[in-house]
Amino acid sequence: MRVLRPPDLSSEPARANLAPARNAYIAYAIALVILIADQLTKRWAEAAFAGGPQSILGEILIFRFSENSGAAFSLFQNAGRFFGVAAVLACGFIAYALTKAHPRAEVIAFGMVIGGALGNLADRIIRGDGFLDGRVIDWIQLPYWPTFNIADSAVSIAIVVLLFGSLPRGR
Repeated sequence: MRVLRPPDLSSEPARANLAPARNAYIAYAIALVILIADQLTKRWAEAAFAGGPQSILGEILIFRFSENSGAAFSLFQNAGRFFGVAAVLACGFIAYALTKAHPRAEVIAFGMVIGGALGNLADRIIRGDGFLDGRVIDWIQLPYWPTFNIADSAVSIAIVVLLFGSLPRGR
């Protein structure tokens, strides 16, 4: 019986540490792609689904326009300012971390976190009247799961990548 395991990130070239300048280039390119995809899909969802939800795969996948003032997956409503400041701090911390050499998987995950954080931060800035009080657009709904967006997905996937990358590898 074959046991499924996460990829071994300790081998070359997957675990190879990337030079700091290349770290930043790769991470920021990934962040830019995620930021653009997130913002374009949110504008599309706002235009396409503001009148009501659209079932894509029955009850399995529904596109539904919603707004939230909290964190990812509509958690912690009305805490937008806190999460906006946290996003800025997280991006700053990651930008600093990118000045050091890191394995490729970490660099990719860092870019995903920056892109996701900036995607939701853009909504908080652009869609509000005051300081970071804008509501974030969510539009993807799965059964038993809060409505989310591309930015939320990027951050969540990045966390999983970082967690798997931190697991000890047996030989």
